[in-house]
Amino acid sequence: MKGAFFVTEMIMDWIEKERKRAHTDGVTHPENYPFLLAPDHPNGQAVVLIHGFGATPRSMLAVGEELYRHQFTVIGIRLPGHGTSPQDLMNRKAAEWMQSALCAFDELAACGLNVSVGGLSTGALIALSLASQRPVNRLLLFSPFLRLHHHLAPLAGFLSLIVPYQKRLISASEKNFYYDRRPLKAVAQINHLLRQMPQILPRISVPTLILTSTGDTTIARGTATKLYQRLGARHKIIHTYGDEVPHVITTGENPQLDDVLRRTVDFMSQQFADQ
Repeated sequence: MKGAFFVTEMIMDWIEKERKRAHTDGVTHPENYPFLLAPDHPNGQAVVLIHGFGATPRSMLAVGEELYRHQFTVIGIRLPGHGTSPQDLMNRKAAEWMQSALCAFDELAACGLNVSVGGLSTGALIALSLASQRPVNRLLLFSPFLRLHHHLAPLAGFLSLIVPYQKRLISASEKNFYYDRRPLKAVAQINHLLRQMPQILPRISVPTLILTSTGDTTIARGTATKLYQRLGARHKIIHTYGDEVPHVITTGENPQLDDVLRRTVDFMSQQFADQ
C-alpha cells in the first residue's frame, strides 16, 4: 500500500473537487457536502458510503465516523441533485448517481486500498450495481429493497407527466437535509435501478451485511429478505430490527443506532476464509 501521506493528499484533492462541484450545484449547508475521514494510521481498508434518495451525506456520517474510529478511510459521497433543490433532482439520472459512486471507488482503489461500499436505501441499490462492476471487498446494505411501499411507485415515470412532485411532511429540524417535495421523474430513476436487480443479485459474490426493520414504512414489507435470498454471496448476513426502527437506519432518529454501528464494525472486522 502507498504511504498514508500520499493516500491522504491524493484523496483530499479529489474530495475538494467534489465539494467545489457541490457548491456550484447549489449546496449551501455544510453537512450536505461530501466528506472524507482519513485516519492517521489507516488499516488499508476504505469504505464508500452512499446516502439515500432525497437525502444527503449527513445521513451516513455516523456510520462513517464509527468506521473512521477503527482506522478505516471513509468517503461519503453526494449524489447529484441532492442537498440542492427538488427542481435540480428532477432532471438527474441514475447514471449520474452511479458515476459519482464509481469515481469515489476508483479514487480509493488507485491508492492501493481494499474498498468496500455501503449504501442506505436507494444508495444500497447503487452499491449493489457498483459491486457488479468493480472488485468490491464487502457490501453494507442499510434498508435495501426490491419494491417501494407505495403501490403507485412503479408508475412514477408516467405519473410525473400529471403530478410532478409528491409532497411530504418534513420537520423544521430536518428541512435542511431532506426535500418536502419528491420529483416523480427522479423516483422513476429508482425504478430504473430496481429493474437491474434481477440480473445483478445472483452475480454478487462478496460478503454482504443487510440491516433492515419491520418498522420501515418506506419499502414493501419483506422486500429486504427477498433481496437477501437472491444474493449470490456465500457469506451474507441479515438482521431485522423491530417496529421501533425507521427506514433511515443510520442516524440518531433510530433508537438502535448504536447496534447498527456495532454490527457494521463487527462485520467489517470479520475474517472470511476465502477472502
